[in-house]
Amino acid sequence: MALRVDDRATGLREIDRFENGVGWIAHPEETMQRASHALEVDGEVWLVDPVDADGLDDLLAEFGEVAGVVVAFANHKRDAAAIAARHSVPVYLPDWFDGVAEELPDDTPIARFGAELSDTGLEAHVVKNGRLWKEVALYDPDRGTLLIPESVGANEYFLTGDERLGVHPARRAFPPREALERFVSGPDLDFDRILVGHGPGVQTDARAALRDALEGSRSRMPRLYAEALWMFRPF
Repeated sequence: MALRVDDRATGLREIDRFENGVGWIAHPEETMQRASHALEVDGEVWLVDPVDADGLDDLLAEFGEVAGVVVAFANHKRDAAAIAARHSVPVYLPDWFDGVAEELPDDTPIARFGAELSDTGLEAHVVKNGRLWKEVALYDPDRGTLLIPESVGANEYFLTGDERLGVHPARRAFPPREALERFVSGPDLDFDRILVGHGPGVQTDARAALRDALEGSRSRMPRLYAEALWMFRPF
């Protein structure tokens, strides 16, 4: 099984469907299980870290017209520019994502956002702002959705034992507790589901799954931890 596949996907697998959104894995055969998501807000569709695939536009049309394509983890440029061009919309980047725009095609329209994604009501929360790791979580308080693109995931490289969510292998020793604690214990940040950038999300008891992932990150290591660290590069 390949770590990742660069060819255009011809058969996507749908994941994470709920009333106001859907996810998909463009290459189900990939070990890394790169997951992409569409979030619907007031009839407009916002794509997050998407990988393109045949049939994708038909899936998105169920939710509305594409309004923008978001890169939520700096190394998740994936097919953002190509999909944005096809739908004649900008690629949206957090205003503190330095250097990402320069890695996209020169003619890619870029829009920036701060604490809120455009006027969607989707809140942007900094997970990590480092030289090599820049990540923002998107939180939809009205629809109970939290999207964390990289620090936690749900494919075999992230999980061990009976975990439903696992901290990224590269962050197990120093998990993003401070950045994500607000979602674990904050009474004003309630959510029904967590969507992730690798593997299917968690649709039930999502807060408990996140708490368990953060609390057990140092004491539990995935079976493929050493191999994941050796092979890892963020996709």
